[in-house]
Amino acid sequence: MRTLAGVGATLGLGIASARAAAAEPKPKFSKLMKSKDEWKKLLSREQYQVLFEEDTERPGTSPLNGEKRPGLFLCAACYLPLFDARHKFESGTGWPSFFDMLPGRIATRTDYKLIWPRTEYHCARCEGHQGHVFNDGPVPTGLRYCNNGVALRFVAAGEPLPELRT
Repeated sequence: MRTLAGVGATLGLGIASARAAAAEPKPKFSKLMKSKDEWKKLLSREQYQVLFEEDTERPGTSPLNGEKRPGLFLCAACYLPLFDARHKFESGTGWPSFFDMLPGRIATRTDYKLIWPRTEYHCARCEGHQGHVFNDGPVPTGLRYCNNGVALRFVAAGEPLPELRT
C-alpha cells in the first residue's frame, strides 16, 4: 500500500511565498503527461473540461461538497492524494473547500482570466486544474482551496488507495 510521503512541486508562487516553495522537498513521484486525446478517453466529459480545459463546475452540484467522512481526496485524473478530509470545511461557496493541502501535491500559477489576478492550483503530478486558492479561509492557514468536486475522487479511511495512473 502507498504512503503519503511529502513531495514538492511549484509552477508559480501566487499566495505561497518564495521561501516556502524553496523549502519544499523535491517530488518523489513521476510527472504524468498524457495527450488531450488520452485524457478524454480516461475521463468523463465534465472531468476532462474541468481538469484539462480549466472549466468550472456549477456550485452546489458536487456530492463531495457534503462528504464528511475521514479519508483522502485524490486528483480524479491521476489519483495523487491532494487533501486530507481533516482539512475540509464548509465554506458556503458550493464547492468542496480545504484550509490546507498535502505537502507538495499542489502547484500554483497566476490566473488572469477575470479582471483581477487569482491563484489557480493544479495537481503537481498531472497538472490537472483543481480550483483557486484564496486568503479568506479559517485558521490555522487562513487559506481556502476552493476545489471543483468533479476534479476529485474521495477514498474513505480504511479503504485502499488506487494505484497512481500511468
